[in-house]
Amino acid sequence: MRDHPVVEQIQKNGFPNMVAQPEHAGIDYFGFEILNGDCIVEYGGEIILKENLERFLQEELGFNFKTA
Repeated sequence: MRDHPVVEQIQKNGFPNMVAQPEHAGIDYFGFEILNGDCIVEYGGEIILKENLERFLQEELGFNFKTA
C-alpha cells in the first residue's frame, strides 16, 4: 500500500518552506536582528535600527526627550 501523495512528496523533497524567510543583514548595537529592508542609522562605526535610535540617544549619548 502506498502513502498519501503529499506524504510521498515530503519524503522525496522534504518539507516545503511555508513562509519565506527574509535575508539576515546583521545585528544592531543592542543585539537586535537587522533584516534586508530595515531602516538603520550609522554612528561612530555602530549600526542602530531606526526603531532603537531614541533608546541609543538616551542611553549612550545622554539625550533627554521632552514634550513642549
